[in-house]
Amino acid sequence: MIEVKNLVRTFKSGDRTITPVNDVSFELEQGTLASIVGKSGSGKSTLLSLLGALDKPTSGDVLVNGVSLAGMPDGQLTEYRRRDIGFVFQQFNLIPNLSALDNVMLPMEFAGIRKAARQERARHLLEQVQLDPDKHVRRINRLSGGEQQRVAIARALANAPKLILADEPTGNLDEQTGEHIIELLSSLSRNHNTTILVVTHDRSLANKTDRRFRLQQGQLTEEAARSRIAAASPA
Repeated sequence: MIEVKNLVRTFKSGDRTITPVNDVSFELEQGTLASIVGKSGSGKSTLLSLLGALDKPTSGDVLVNGVSLAGMPDGQLTEYRRRDIGFVFQQFNLIPNLSALDNVMLPMEFAGIRKAARQERARHLLEQVQLDPDKHVRRINRLSGGEQQRVAIARALANAPKLILADEPTGNLDEQTGEHIIELLSSLSRNHNTTILVVTHDRSLANKTDRRFRLQQGQLTEEAARSRIAAASPA
């Protein structure tokens, strides 16, 4: 379970204090696919950075399965990011001169997993994200945008994280490819019991998540998911 408690992040800009995340609290059960929508500059990426321990809050706390990140030493935060978090970025952030297989193996190498086991798991993950087997050994710069995003998702799953944080995962993709990525994320949350939190401006993606939040002027509110709205409607 992910628990966010009264999270605040402020920045100084000259004489002004900017608060992109302002007293945010929510919980996500394991295996939930959730989304956060909001305009550019609303604080979505700041919140994602706090959840992924890429940034530290001004106040408040994030707990993952009861373990608090507040006050955790930098070395332990690094281990938390490596062990418990998978990141998926809009720009993919893959190494272009490495193959798809090598990109997925890389986080496991940092985790000290032996080569044969890394290769076997990387192939299995690439099959799960439905990348054609003949493209496993292709360099990233020879893959399409949709194929690169599939590799990025497989890499995020490499160390079996408890939480995947995805920042605009369909932002650079055409509509059809974006639909495939949405279906893939939904399938992964169910089949791997992985909590996935997606930051997006894509309403079609947000509408297909289990829970949907809106971040506006640093304040987070939950919107009723489409399935809940349908269930609540009179027959």
